[in-house]
Amino acid sequence: MFKWHKKGRIFCPDKNHPWMFSHAQCPFPLEFDDFIRVYFATREDYNNGMCRAYGGFVDLNKQTLEVINVSSRPLMELGGIGEFDEFGSMPISVVRHAGEFYLYYVGWTRGYSVPYDWEIGLAKSTDGERFVKVGKGPLLGPTLTEPYLNSTPVVYKFSEHEWHMFYHTGVQWVQSEDKLESQYIIKHATSTNGVDWNRNDVQVIPFKVENECQTTPSIIKIGDEFHMFFCYRHGLDFRYTREKSYRIGYASSKDLVTWTRDDSKAGIDVSESGWDSQMIEYPHIANINGKFIMFYCGNHFGKEGFGYAELVP
Repeated sequence: MFKWHKKGRIFCPDKNHPWMFSHAQCPFPLEFDDFIRVYFATREDYNNGMCRAYGGFVDLNKQTLEVINVSSRPLMELGGIGEFDEFGSMPISVVRHAGEFYLYYVGWTRGYSVPYDWEIGLAKSTDGERFVKVGKGPLLGPTLTEPYLNSTPVVYKFSEHEWHMFYHTGVQWVQSEDKLESQYIIKHATSTNGVDWNRNDVQVIPFKVENECQTTPSIIKIGDEFHMFFCYRHGLDFRYTREKSYRIGYASSKDLVTWTRDDSKAGIDVSESGWDSQMIEYPHIANINGKFIMFYCGNHFGKEGFGYAELVP
C-alpha cells in the first residue's frame, strides 16, 4: 500500500503566450545539474472550438520545487500540411542518449468522421530546450492490429540496448449523446536503440470500468519489483461527472510484461475541493533528493495546471 502526501499546485498557464494559453498536461520531470525541468503539453486559445497543442517546460528549484523559469517558445515547430503533427505536438517523455535528448511526443491531426487522430513521434535536441523531429512521419503509427490512436509514449532506457515504451492505443470510437469519444488501453513495446520498436500487441492492464480508457503509465522500481501508476476513466460521461472522471490506478510486475492490478494500493485520489477535486490524472514519478515525487494534473485534463505529491516512507 502506497501513500502520497499532496504538496500543492506548481504551475498553471495563465495566457502566458498565445501558444501557452491554457492547460499543462502530462508533466514529465527531468533532472539537470541545477534544476528540475518539467515538460508539459499546452494549448492555444480555442477558436470556433478548435485549437493547436504545443510543448513547453518550466524549470523548478531543486530544493523547493518552485518555478524559476518558464519557456518562452514551443519546444518544436508543428508539422507541415498533411503531416501527422500538423495540429499539435504534445511532449510525453524525454530520454538522454548518446549526448542528445530524445523527445517522445504525440502528434495531433484533425479528422472528418472522428474529431482527431494521434500518433507517436520522435524529436531530438542537444540542449533539452529546442527540438527537431527526426522525420515527417510518425515513429509509431497505425498497424493491422492497432488501427486507431497511438499516444502517450512513456519511454524508459534501462541500459544502452534495453528500452521499454508504455503507450496507449485506441480500441474503438464510442458514440456519446453529442460526440464520438475514443477508448484506449495501455500497450508495451521494446527497442534496442530507442528508434526501432517491437510491439508485443498485448493489453497490459485489465479493465475495471465500462469502456475504460487507460493512459500515461509511470513506473518505479523498488527492490526487485516494478510499480506502475497510471490513470483511467469511464468511456462516457467523464468530462463533467466526477465519479466517472480520471483516477490514478496501480499495478505491479516482476518482469515488465505480466502486471497485477490493484488500484486500492495507489494511495492517491481526488481532493475534497480545489484544483484536483474533480479528476486526477497523468502521473509521472521521479526520484528527487532521495524522495519519490509524483507530478500530476487535476481538473479538466490539466486546464488547472499540475502539482505534486511526495511518497510517504
